[in-house]
Formats: sequence, structure tokens, C-alpha cells
Amino acid sequence: MAINSILRIFLPKDRVFYQLFEDVASTLLKMGEKLKEVVNEPDFEQRGKLIKEIEDMEHENDDYTHRIFTELGKNFITPFDREDIHYLATALDDIADYIQASAKKINFYRVNPNDIGIQKMADLIAVGCEQVHNAVVELRNMKNMRKITDALVAINSIENQGDDIFDMSIERLFATEPDAKEVIKKREIYQVLEIVTDKCEDAANVIESIIVKYA
Repeated sequence: MAINSILRIFLPKDRVFYQLFEDVASTLLKMGEKLKEVVNEPDFEQRGKLIKEIEDMEHENDDYTHRIFTELGKNFITPFDREDIHYLATALDDIADYIQASAKKINFYRVNPNDIGIQKMADLIAVGCEQVHNAVVELRNMKNMRKITDALVAINSIENQGDDIFDMSIERLFATEPDAKEVIKKREIYQVLEIVTDKCEDAANVIESIIVKYA
């Protein structure tokens, strides 16, 4: 963290954005993996510790996002359109927010995450965060367009799979869960997890807009 802060001082002002976006994407990568740990942890207290780590990472990303907006206000020269910088920062922040929300709801509602729908969604989210990271780090020079486009295609596929898993999970939930309270709680968790995949696609759409303009 300290080294990154020092490096930013010596970076050309328009390059600071790349570093901040890469910091956000790296944190998202860790959040996606941590969510998988949460849904595979049977112990309530241990899950709570993992969820706290996710919350800390979300706060860290809030700081990065705030710095992006601060730099946007200070710098006349930007690496791409100011509105695209704003859209991308917001989209990435939304991914972090909804990962945190889904993790918190699992313990808040005291839901057993040993559920095939929850675990498959968490796996998808981890892959989605990885692909978002792959695309973001290539924005710095846009030399490996194949890697960016492959990541964007993968994210789109993940969003479609998320929709399918959500539908199947809801169908199974209503067919097999006799407790109405559990139905309500699990349905809400499925919904928030599915929103994460939507937000990954939102970020992918912004990145696609950027590369169409500047590649």
C-alpha cells in the first residue's frame, strides 16, 4: 500500500488512473475468492471472520474509488473520456458492494450456505472477478486486445450462467423448502448474488466502450 502511494507521486497524472483501477481490480479478485471461502465455511463464527475480511476489502475499494473521483476533479488530462472513468469506477465499486452485501446476508439471516445454488453462484462470481481483473489490467496499454475481448466474452457468459443458476435455484427452493422463512431468506441471497454477475457485465460493457473508442 505504501509503495503504491509513493509510486503514484512519480507517475504522470493521467497514468494514476490506471494504477488505481488496477488496485480496485486486484481487490475485487481477492473478494471473489474470499466469497468462495465464506460459502464453503460451515462454522458460523469462522464465516463471520471471513465476512469481516470482505468488509475490510470493500472499504479499501471505497478509498480507491474516492481517489479516482478526486483525481478526476484535479486533472485536466485523463487517459480516456472522463465519463468513462466515472462509469468504470462506479461499476467496479458496485461489484464490491454487492459481494459484501451477499456475504453479510448469509450470516445475518443465519442461512446455511451449503446450498448448490449459493455455491455455484459464488464460483461464478470468483471467475467473473478474475475476468474483470484480466480486462482492467490490459487497459494500461491496450496491446493485448485478444485478452481483453476474451475476458469480456467470458463475463457475458458468466452473467448468462448466473441467470440460469438463479432460475434453477428458485425453482428448486420452492419445490423442496417447506419453511416459508427460509424461502424468503435464500431467495434474497440468490438475488444479491445474481446482481453481482450483472454488475460484472456492467463493468465489461464500460470496458468495451473504452476499447472501441481508443484501441
